[in-house]
Amino acid sequence: MPTKSSKTVSKRDPLAPRPLDFSKAVRGKYYKQVQEGTNVVLIAPDLLDTFPDSEAVNKALRGLKEIAERTRKRAS
Repeated sequence: MPTKSSKTVSKRDPLAPRPLDFSKAVRGKYYKQVQEGTNVVLIAPDLLDTFPDSEAVNKALRGLKEIAERTRKRAS
């Protein structure tokens, strides 16, 4: 016969929020690492058909960079 505690655990919703203990948390502990490794850019909704993913954005930006570098060399 299952114990009462195992019944309550099995009926518990795994997606329900759990109480979190922040009493030992350190504010900003990983802030620097996250900032160094993250470059989030929001794409306007009207551009999503042209740039559906990061690969498309990167390809376009590399092409633009190449054009800018060639133009800069000619102007010098």
